[in-house]
Amino acid sequence: MDSFEVIISPKALEQLDDYISYIQYTLLNPQAAVSVWQDAMETRERLSQCAGSLALCGHPELRRRGYRLMRFKRHSYVMLYRTDENRAIVEAVYHRLQDYENTFSDALDAE
Repeated sequence: MDSFEVIISPKALEQLDDYISYIQYTLLNPQAAVSVWQDAMETRERLSQCAGSLALCGHPELRRRGYRLMRFKRHSYVMLYRTDENRAIVEAVYHRLQDYENTFSDALDAE
């Protein structure tokens, strides 16, 4: 099995930080914030082992651009990423209740 270098883009890191800050400072649950961070780092590690084997996204534009989805193991978040040779590039992090595929596709079109 190939190993991938996982690169988390500044935008994805900012999104993750926003979720964690919300949990810690708005919901006042620092323990949950730490748990989400740990889950994100474990998801990153799992992604390094399986990035090339996960299915492409269902959204036609994301599929065309080669985006895939990795779900967090214990929390309701996802990483949207693409592969480039032996790299997995995480471009976005969303909560699973969001319309993340359409939101991300719209953001790509706006760039």
